[in-house]
Amino acid sequence: MTTSWAELTRGIEACHACALREGCQRVVPGEGNPTAEIMFIGEGPGADEDRLGRPFVGRAGELLTKMIHAIGMERTDVYICNAVKCRPPGNRTPTAEEIAACRPFLRAQVALVRPKIIVLLGSTAGRDVLGDQFRVTRDRGKWVERKGVWFMPTYHPSALLRDESLKRPAWEDFKAVRDKARELKKG
Repeated sequence: MTTSWAELTRGIEACHACALREGCQRVVPGEGNPTAEIMFIGEGPGADEDRLGRPFVGRAGELLTKMIHAIGMERTDVYICNAVKCRPPGNRTPTAEEIAACRPFLRAQVALVRPKIIVLLGSTAGRDVLGDQFRVTRDRGKWVERKGVWFMPTYHPSALLRDESLKRPAWEDFKAVRDKARELKKG
């Protein structure tokens, strides 16, 4: 069990548990408030993220930042990471084996942050955390509570860039996250 951010970062940087590490420029551990109440989990790094070593910095990241801002928060208020820490070739979806290889790192991040709310961005993050039966089109917008943590699955920002009709439901999900955060603060 990883007990510190420094230990976790060293572990991620040294990892060669799957072939993704061989093809990436930089690992992308995650960033943000290390004690955030809200954590966002995406799929994996894209080209910009691979180049810069930071999550969600490309077009989808710009949209995510705007959505976070629209619910009254800043990027620095939340913690953002991905299911896999290395870019899959050609931005393909990570395999089950690649996701499983990174899962201990994701679990360690959740344990260190100890968020009250986790927003699962897209089907890969949803399946990784909620199970293989998860379907984003069917299950998005529905709260799931596990061990005192509230999970909100929603569309990945890149899906919103491809299909504008998904923006309204995603906005409803983000408003629900804002409202749940307020409710938990009062509670």
